[in-house]
Amino acid sequence: MTTIDFSKGLVPAIIVEAGTKEVLMLAYMNEESYQKTLETGQTWFYSRSRQALWHKGATSGHIQKVQQIVADCDADTLLITVEQTGPACHTGAHSCFFQTIQEGKRNG
Repeated sequence: MTTIDFSKGLVPAIIVEAGTKEVLMLAYMNEESYQKTLETGQTWFYSRSRQALWHKGATSGHIQKVQQIVADCDADTLLITVEQTGPACHTGAHSCFFQTIQEGKRNG
């Protein structure tokens, strides 16, 4: 089993929906939230603003059931595939990534 590198603090966790492969959100994990995720099968993160652990969906009911966790080549970033219940974003949007900044330019 791969050991995740928490030596520099928090690691980014990219959350992807199992069925659609859509990126739902980006959050951060510390070692404790990572272990809770492994133990419970649901996502736990570390809130940088609140300086505390948070269980995704604890208040909203919009939980994320973990299907797969994959580490990048340096074992310092996680890609977590989940079965999402309800919207992933606190705004009520399905994904946190809904604000288009720039579209690709077309040739011709």
